[in-house]
Amino acid sequence: MEQLAQTPDPAFLLTIAALSIVALLVLIIKLKVHAFAALTIVSLGTAIATGVTSDQVVPTMMNGFGGTLASVALLVGLGAMIGKILEVTGGAKVLADTLIGRFGKERAPFALGVASLLFGFPIFFDAGLVVMMPIIFSVAKRFGGSPIKYALPSAGAFAVMHGFVPPHPGPVAAAEFLGANIGLLLVVGLLVAIPTWYLGSYLFALYAGKKFDIPLSKAFSSDAIVDESKLPKFSTVMTLLVMPVILICLDTGLNTLAVAGVIDGKTPVVEFLRMLGKTPVALLITLIACLAVFAKDYGMAKLEKLCGDSLAPICGVILVTGAGGMFGGVLRASGIGDALAGVLTDTGMPVIVAAFVISTCLRVAQGSATVALTTTAALIAPVVAASTGLSELDLCFIVIAIAGGATVLSHFNDSGFWLVSRLLEMDEKTTLKTWTVMETLLGGIAFIIVATLSFIL
Repeated sequence: MEQLAQTPDPAFLLTIAALSIVALLVLIIKLKVHAFAALTIVSLGTAIATGVTSDQVVPTMMNGFGGTLASVALLVGLGAMIGKILEVTGGAKVLADTLIGRFGKERAPFALGVASLLFGFPIFFDAGLVVMMPIIFSVAKRFGGSPIKYALPSAGAFAVMHGFVPPHPGPVAAAEFLGANIGLLLVVGLLVAIPTWYLGSYLFALYAGKKFDIPLSKAFSSDAIVDESKLPKFSTVMTLLVMPVILICLDTGLNTLAVAGVIDGKTPVVEFLRMLGKTPVALLITLIACLAVFAKDYGMAKLEKLCGDSLAPICGVILVTGAGGMFGGVLRASGIGDALAGVLTDTGMPVIVAAFVISTCLRVAQGSATVALTTTAALIAPVVAASTGLSELDLCFIVIAIAGGATVLSHFNDSGFWLVSRLLEMDEKTTLKTWTVMETLLGGIAFIIVATLSFIL
């Protein structure tokens, strides 16, 4: 974006950047202003303070907002519809019951985690955890032991999928800011998420389950959460969950083969297949498949209502993400990003480390992973653009480093903290010792993995 600010002094610009972030924290934490409104207010104030010309203030804000929504809203909306349909039709229950049957009693926590990893591809963290919780407590009641042992692998699975893997809004927005390839990010995100979950969530849950014994939640005493007579087959659910992954990987794979010269990437057939693998098209195809599969048992009127219901909870997430894009647009236009790029270059801090540090600071200060992720991506984008020699893989590593920072140290100002505490009926001290520690492990392990790979590859 063309720089529209008239103030060239880097010290002044960085001061404004610091004040803008402080203003965000005060508005969101102290004054309890919604993140969407806070980001809009601060974007306007930052634009004016940095000298963006009056006739360009609003267009600059709108360009940043609209550009982000164009890439994020479609993906998140389609993903939410798919997740809602699978949720109500009993997909989560089928996955959990089948995997537990195959893995056995001793590996029930592992089976629940695997089911949540699969189900976490299209469904958001909050919704996924709420859907899985009755199943988790049913398994805990059946097999005994602390519910923490069964709940944390599932919660951690939803957390890593939501934080690291498209089409969830955080990684999609960060990829848009940094110019990372969504298809490649999907592959890298999955490869990082799985070992991160195993080390930071599953193994930690086994430890925490022995140390912290909590009673079964009274809120989930019933197993009747879906119509048992209409449960889909395990193979059906798996096919629907894997379908968008295969389609998106098709685009990435064909592009890789074309770059390597193995195939001609300009032929109509290759271009058509790559079009099918674009994330919005892949999710749209999957949604159509869901509608076709479940129309007979539930009717199109019911499915249409489910799709409509799925959009209401995500509007806030989409708007906050778009507002983060607005803030990023203002930062780019004002020259703050360029000033930050110069400072980081002078300190010699690697971009991937700076991304993680900035994201961690924002996460701890204001709680929202989405705000921390989008704001950090906006701040770091000019640094990435000014860096030479960054490959497509490097861009994906930086996105995941930002997501890792936005995951760590969940505490009282994070809605996820209270959701887990409320669902499991844990006190705050126990939640800090379990959920907060697990989130920190997940973010830290993911960062270590991508930072190591960025220096090796």
